[in-house]
Amino acid sequence: MRYRKDKHGEDISLLGYGCMRFTKNGRSIDLDKAEKEIMAAYKAGVNYYDTAYIYPGSEVALGEILKRNGIREKVKIATKLPQYYISSRKAIDKYFDEQLERLQTDYIDYYLMHMLTDVVAWDNLKKNGILEWIEDKKASGQIRNIGFSYHGDTAKFIEILNDYDWEFCQIQYNYLDEHTQAGRKGLDAAYEKGIPVIIMEPLRGGKLVDLMPDAGKKLIASNERGWTAAEWAFRWLMQQPAVTCVLSGMNSVAMVEENCRIASNVSDNEFTEADYELIAKVKASMEEKTKVGCTACAYCMPCPKGVDIPGIFRCYNHMYTESKSEGRFEYAQTVALTKEPTFASQCIECGKCEKHCPQHIPIREKLKEADKKLRPLPYKIGINIARKYVLNKKHKK
Repeated sequence: MRYRKDKHGEDISLLGYGCMRFTKNGRSIDLDKAEKEIMAAYKAGVNYYDTAYIYPGSEVALGEILKRNGIREKVKIATKLPQYYISSRKAIDKYFDEQLERLQTDYIDYYLMHMLTDVVAWDNLKKNGILEWIEDKKASGQIRNIGFSYHGDTAKFIEILNDYDWEFCQIQYNYLDEHTQAGRKGLDAAYEKGIPVIIMEPLRGGKLVDLMPDAGKKLIASNERGWTAAEWAFRWLMQQPAVTCVLSGMNSVAMVEENCRIASNVSDNEFTEADYELIAKVKASMEEKTKVGCTACAYCMPCPKGVDIPGIFRCYNHMYTESKSEGRFEYAQTVALTKEPTFASQCIECGKCEKHCPQHIPIREKLKEADKKLRPLPYKIGINIARKYVLNKKHKK
């Protein structure tokens, strides 16, 4: 495993474990499976584990796994304050104390202000005493490094970056998002200030792998490098010296082993001009096909009316990156025939989802658009008939 340094000279593994996507059995995390994956990563040298207050069950699962195996002191935990819930200094303490309990620890190695989207959110935290609170927690040793995760434009990112003596930051960055959100300009600004940068969404929610259009897949398959789509995406990031750690939401031991292999043998600035040309062609093949820039992060969920927002957008994009029939078939399998209806038509346009979307997608508008394409009248009739047949059959059983 390769490592890069944090602001205090400590090693951070180039590959980090994103704990948002643990496999679930029903509503609960499959703890035994997650433990095998976490321990495989740990044994391969991964020492950075990223979670958050709002990832259902994630903090509790991570805390339990680290305790079971006696490795809390040997790894670095990163978790996040849900700043969008904060209205007082008391509330900050409440969430932090709960997180320590969930994680079964008395300190956090890397603590982030979660999902800042503009300066207003940061200013709100300052009004509620966050600067004094951070000073207290740092002095007590309960927080080792303070940072923020960001989803917004470049200018506001740099403004927040320059407003405080941050010890690290986390941004969405991949070859498709090279010049959106904080982007390369934001990455370089942090690097110039000596601030470590943690990368989230390196595969753009699967878009740079499974959801890539056929044209992009063919370009990668025919390249002499022999790298998979995921390896191209990871290497594009990891070979950049300004990138400190790349998070991956790994949910199989095979995936852990493959990603650790990549992070162990990548070299700084290894990309050639031909490599960059390939990435540009693959990127172009995707940009012309995608309908909604959803990464399936699920920050928009749960919908108060039960709409499966990420599922609907995934199927909608699939109609254009693969084929209309495949997208509609996937929709029927994963969205339309669930026991509890999750249709876009259930949306009451409350706008709650849009307030939490890191990609700033006009979700209400796009849901209507997706529903028209996924459920034209013949499909709508067919789905209604299929629901009655399938659900009644299940009920009889």
